[in-house]
Amino acid sequence: MFSGLVAETGRIVKITQDGETIELVVEPHSDDFLTTVQLGDSIAVNGTCLTVVEINNNQFMTTLMPQTFEKTTFKNLEKGSLVNLERSLQVGARLEGHIVTGHVDELSRVLKRTVNENAIEVQFSLPQRLHGQVVAQGSVAINGVSLTVMETGDDWFTVGLIPHTQLVTNLDTLKVGDEVNLETDILGKYVVANLLGGRK
Repeated sequence: MFSGLVAETGRIVKITQDGETIELVVEPHSDDFLTTVQLGDSIAVNGTCLTVVEINNNQFMTTLMPQTFEKTTFKNLEKGSLVNLERSLQVGARLEGHIVTGHVDELSRVLKRTVNENAIEVQFSLPQRLHGQVVAQGSVAINGVSLTVMETGDDWFTVGLIPHTQLVTNLDTLKVGDEVNLETDILGKYVVANLLGGRK
């Protein structure tokens, strides 16, 4: 489980596919990010929960299932791509964002990007099946970053990127047409499921 408060980014060192095995090697920008990370720990990479299988100096390796690779933006990334990183929450830690599972629901696309005086307003596409799970003033995770929804439409929603978010995540690099990993609020999922009587 994660909070969506991303404070670290890294670069993809290698991403290779050999049959059903997809290996991803990432190097965090901070030298101390991996100091207490152990094999088997979970790290959210662009909002996708992945398990650390190898640590080598300031790099870590993880493996992806083909389904995860195809369902997320990893299929679009390459060596040198900038990714958001977050370690899993520890018991007793403060939850200052919202509960993020690291299970990406859908890919979303940047529709519009507007630079304002104090923030960047970004409009994203909203897949139809997630429409009831995204509400104004609610939370979403974009590439693992916890954000508050400003407005919603039939097939879109907007968020605002404050200067701090622009500085510490990769969302500042997004341009119109780019795809992102979208995870809706798990509490919203349960509400919708309850209203539908458990039906999808």
